[in-house]
Amino acid sequence: MKRIVFDQTGKPTDILKTADTPMPEPGPNEVRIKVIAAPINPSDIMFVQNLYGIRPKLPSGAGFEGVGIVDALGEGVQMRTGVRVSFTGIGTWAEYAIAHHRSLIPVPDAMSDDVAAQLFVNPFTAYAMVQDSKVPEGGWLMLTAAGSAFGKMVIQLCKMRGIKTIGTVRRDDLNQELKALGLTEVVNVETENLTDRVKEITEGAGVTCVLDAVGGHTATEALKCLGKGGTMLIYGVLSLQDPQINAGLMIFRGLTVKGFWLTDWMHRVDSQTRQDVAQQVISLLASGQIQLPVEASYNLDQITEAVDHAERHGRWGKILVKP
Repeated sequence: MKRIVFDQTGKPTDILKTADTPMPEPGPNEVRIKVIAAPINPSDIMFVQNLYGIRPKLPSGAGFEGVGIVDALGEGVQMRTGVRVSFTGIGTWAEYAIAHHRSLIPVPDAMSDDVAAQLFVNPFTAYAMVQDSKVPEGGWLMLTAAGSAFGKMVIQLCKMRGIKTIGTVRRDDLNQELKALGLTEVVNVETENLTDRVKEITEGAGVTCVLDAVGGHTATEALKCLGKGGTMLIYGVLSLQDPQINAGLMIFRGLTVKGFWLTDWMHRVDSQTRQDVAQQVISLLASGQIQLPVEASYNLDQITEAVDHAERHGRWGKILVKP
């Protein structure tokens, strides 16, 4: 069978390759899945570069989530084959993948493969972070990199909850789409002063919470946009640069800065909370209330083009790998 592998860490377009490997066999509590589609997420790119919270054991497969059909069961798994599931694991960019049975989420018929492939990482992270932001109805939440797939998910969730949003962009070509999804205000950090604009928008009060994926200068400026007692949740460092923390702001405004990692959150909350979030996310996606657009799909032999496309600025939708 074909799968994407890498023997050393580094730039994905340089090191990822297609390999023919033996068919994997599920171990105890595992299942084998015939993969239909898997997204390329920033976490996947970071993993290949050895910049993620989980370190690759070389040689390694790539891809953390996907959708497929269960076709073989390991010892101790009580379910039937032939079920379409969303799943997580390491090595989803492959014709077949192994996953722990607890990572499986049965997919309703109403949900397309393209949406089901993206069911876990972005939707669960967005839902959990909006919950953790504790922004009340009518309050302000700011998100950096608003044009990302994750950003669009947050915008839609906040609109449903009556939370006002400010999104940062570096280009203006997605502004109308973001506004149509429910973004209240757009700030172009290349042409506008972020702190001045947020002060103007919020009438000097600042925002309750910032969700930051960029780090570096953008996060440094975003921290200044927090109102008294505000919180910044950092879930990515797309710039690969750390923000500068202003100690005076932290002290006199009583600010909180903390990281967010979905893997940690899943371990932190109880099983009932996880089930509740899963049901909410599935309901929103299956009903079409929340949209997860796909910009392009590639096969395994096109992995270099796929990853290059996924890292391109100005994308409006997710890039999928379809074995």
